[in-house]
Amino acid sequence: MKVGESFLRELGIKVSSNSITREALIRQLKTSSDTHIGEDKSVFIHSSLTIFSKELTVFLGYNNQQLMADLTDWFDCDDSWEYRTKHEGTDDISGVWVNLIGATTPELLASTLPRDAIGGGLTSRIIFVYESEKDHTELSPFLSPEEMEIGNKLLIDLEKISMMQGLFRTTPEFIEKWTTWYASTDSSPRPFDDHRFAGYFERRPTHMWKISMLLSASKSSSMLLDGRDFDRALSLLTATERGMAHTFSGMGKNKDADVLTRVMAIIGSRKTITKEDLQNMVYLDAPKSVLDGILSTLDLMGFIDRRIEGSTEVLIYKRDYKSA
Repeated sequence: MKVGESFLRELGIKVSSNSITREALIRQLKTSSDTHIGEDKSVFIHSSLTIFSKELTVFLGYNNQQLMADLTDWFDCDDSWEYRTKHEGTDDISGVWVNLIGATTPELLASTLPRDAIGGGLTSRIIFVYESEKDHTELSPFLSPEEMEIGNKLLIDLEKISMMQGLFRTTPEFIEKWTTWYASTDSSPRPFDDHRFAGYFERRPTHMWKISMLLSASKSSSMLLDGRDFDRALSLLTATERGMAHTFSGMGKNKDADVLTRVMAIIGSRKTITKEDLQNMVYLDAPKSVLDGILSTLDLMGFIDRRIEGSTEVLIYKRDYKSA
């Protein structure tokens, strides 16, 4: 177990392994129940679980329809969730609240998720964060004294957040910003145009509420949503959505969709590359005839510029390219 995971366990946050059976996961969820007594003496029972998976596709498994159906149900945080067992009858789990944080790649998603699951169900309830390049190279992977101090402060902050209970309230400023934004969502252009995210856009307002609550909890224990919380949530979600369209880029009906995705990632990372160098990198999956077709497609899309320098063709990534 990593040190960070032991900290999380001390805070009462459950950490899952990358490989876990559905029954074991439900058992963890059932045993994570806690009781909250409100100011009016009302009693509320909740079962909260946070899942961390360094390999999301391993956790989900191949075409694991039942686990995906469970995760989809849990998104709505029902007051009671029923689990039927084969030999032990029915279990009721109260106040389900499940967070899932995982890492994967578009290629692995394409090999794991059934095609008919894309666009609705579980994927419409996930905020996908896509980046084609790493942020930086860490030459010295050790924490400085300053970073260790920040880590200790964050741990104390997380402990305070874990003790927060009750309902969030809203300020008039938050409601004004929310209603203005929500009323414009149907008429405003979407961040990107992809039919596979139609279900996500329907649930975008719900994501906004949840992000606003998270950001509010990150700054204070007041449990009061104000205009700043809304602005931060919208800014964060909008920035994340700029790359979200690439999530399912390897899942098109085109038989070369996965190769096209790889070529786009290489060009986007290198910014400038010769066609010869690119061919040497992808020759096993894309012979010359396939690569020529892919480059023609990217040219028409406005993803690249193609220039001849002497006897060499140079491919240049258009920095102002937008996927929508």
